[in-house]
Amino acid sequence: MTTTYAALLRGINVGGAKKVPMAELRAVLEGLGHDAVRTHLQSGQAVFTAGHGDEESLAAELTAAVEKHFGFTVDVIVRDHAYLASIVADCPFPAAELEGKQLHVTYFSAPVDAERFAEIDRAAYLPEEFRLGDRALYLYAPNGLGRSKLAEHLSKPRLNKGVIATTRNWNTVVKLVEMTA
Repeated sequence: MTTTYAALLRGINVGGAKKVPMAELRAVLEGLGHDAVRTHLQSGQAVFTAGHGDEESLAAELTAAVEKHFGFTVDVIVRDHAYLASIVADCPFPAAELEGKQLHVTYFSAPVDAERFAEIDRAAYLPEEFRLGDRALYLYAPNGLGRSKLAEHLSKPRLNKGVIATTRNWNTVVKLVEMTA
């Protein structure tokens, strides 16, 4: 039985470092024996089917393959269609009423709890807000991620210690659900 997954590569093709051409990423995934490989945009999303492994082993396999092929390490999170669809279904914000640039999801490699973010004075960042989900953080940033003071605070290394964290805007979140369906 095969399962469709999305691979989320963290921190590629931004700022000049860690360039990963999507055609080469597709070739790497195909070289690992995966089928129906497609990429979305240039910012590190790939969709593929696999008949073996689980999310963690597939992420480790792709991380090693990217390092071997490109010569640098990239953090990878792999999630299946059911998980991605649940992220959309469980969104605590009115996604249909917002622009894609106003809503973001940070995917985590492992569960995180509210205690990790307890130090944040949420009222100080209003109208920006965040809520936790299943291995995810939903961020409402009405003026976009680039202008978000809350996003800047949430990205501090000490808040993400021990987990891989990578963020996608709502348009990409929804597109990955469509692509893995």
